Amino acid sequence: MNKDKSKLYKKVNTRTFNVHHNFGGDYRDTRHSNKETLEQAKGKMSAKKERGLDYTPLYRFLISKVGSDWNEVFSEAKSRLDKAEPIFAVVALKEDEKQDFVRIGESSYFSGLYVDHNNILQLSNPNLKAKDMKPFCPCCTHTFNGELFGTE
Repeated sequence: MNKDKSKLYKKVNTRTFNVHHNFGGDYRDTRHSNKETLEQAKGKMSAKKERGLDYTPLYRFLISKVGSDWNEVFSEAKSRLDKAEPIFAVVALKEDEKQDFVRIGESSYFSGLYVDHNNILQLSNPNLKAKDMKPFCPCCTHTFNGELFGTE
């Protein structure tokens, strides 16, 4: 990991009251089944999902690098992450896979990005703004690239 720059993810407070992070059931639901798996035989109870990491700083970093060379952006982002998979939650490598926006979590949306034929990182829909977005539900606070929307 690059020691000069800060990480592009942060740990989420998983102990906060009434905040659910999809816990439980991974090992609990399989331990009494008739078919024994490798994890059960070895006694391994590690979860199949990683919980407690927020990649919002990564998504803001990628949006700030629109118009830059993809290889340089990817190299820097990868060096500041624990794994490369979260990058491709918002970045499409092929133009036909791009999306205007990507929903991250329950109520956070970010602009979709793609790598064009010149290997430049681009916004999928540069005209899309927070005021154009519609909330998924009326009870939550929704954000688009960190800007609130749907709170009229």
